[in-house]
Amino acid sequence: MSYLLRVSLPDRPGSLGALAVALGSVGADILSLDVVERGDGFAIDDLVVDVEPGALPDTLITAAEHLPGVSVDSIRPYAGILDTHRELELIDSVATAKDDRLQVLVDGAPRVLRVGWSVIVDIGQQGAYRVVGSSGAPETHATEVPWMPLEKPAVLDGEADWVPEVWRNMDTTLAAAPLGSGGRVLMLGRPGGPEFRPSEIARLGYLAGIIATVLS
Repeated sequence: MSYLLRVSLPDRPGSLGALAVALGSVGADILSLDVVERGDGFAIDDLVVDVEPGALPDTLITAAEHLPGVSVDSIRPYAGILDTHRELELIDSVATAKDDRLQVLVDGAPRVLRVGWSVIVDIGQQGAYRVVGSSGAPETHATEVPWMPLEKPAVLDGEADWVPEVWRNMDTTLAAAPLGSGGRVLMLGRPGGPEFRPSEIARLGYLAGIIATVLS
């Protein structure tokens, strides 16, 4: 069983080693690490850890937060593919797809950006509509998107009136980025959080910009 932990820890030598030891003490093995963001004296890291079947995720939280200055922002099951070049592989997959390139994009975006689902939204004569969606995207569509057209990548207010109730009930954090200049956007949903960090929004924007060029 694998879990994805988002952890805030002091940005100083030895912090990550101490965390690895603490997690190892409860039978967890770190499979991968991504630095999400660094700030003044702290770092936000995403760790994929492997544990024995039946192990309780609470033990991971307790072990990590036993260390001074360490807090677990979120923990959720992880079934993605581990690799170190996720963005490049997605761009290549979209570029080489013979058809349904938008579907290839939304299918790959959740793995690359570590979210629950992704959709592409556009505005037509009848208002907003979903162009394509990944597996796991909610069946309930957003019929109003007052934040469109979108000029730059942004965190969206998950409690706003336009957000479908079922999305709010799942405490879904939202972000979006323009997909070229045609008005379409790539929207991400992360049920249960955590909140999108500024570095994640920048990463989303860069990826959407490159993909838009590939699609043009």
